Amino acid sequence: MSYSDAYLRDILNRTKVIAVVGVSMNPVRPSYYVARYLGLKGYTVIPVNPGHAGERLFGQTVRADLSEISEPVDMVDIFRRPEAVPEIVDQALAHLPKLRTVWMQIGVTHADAAQKAEAQGIDVIQDRCPKIEYQRLFGELRMGGFATGVISSKL
Repeated sequence: MSYSDAYLRDILNRTKVIAVVGVSMNPVRPSYYVARYLGLKGYTVIPVNPGHAGERLFGQTVRADLSEISEPVDMVDIFRRPEAVPEIVDQALAHLPKLRTVWMQIGVTHADAAQKAEAQGIDVIQDRCPKIEYQRLFGELRMGGFATGVISSKL
């Protein structure tokens, strides 16, 4: 899937609260370090994982599923296999009235679930990582030797 940089930048700029579904408590797992990075960038990260419900991660209580979240959520970031996506999208649409974006991580796509969310006016990103896109779009990947196409005076 192809998304314009302006579209991705707009989503990342307008998002304040992200529910990360499938987050791990293990610091070497991608879901952990992506969620941690997003929190360090100023996003409020709400961890969602039924296996760790009630525990604390990133200053938040881990929720079993999206129905347990009472605060407004702008984005759901999905770290689950594609077959789990329809149920997650259904939960998000049913319980998160302020939701604006469903983001599926690298390797995660589901055309029917994406179409259902888009029909409700929700932006959908598939097969991308918000951490990587944030770094690329805001000039942070250059330190790792990546050509980002972003000109910046940051050191």
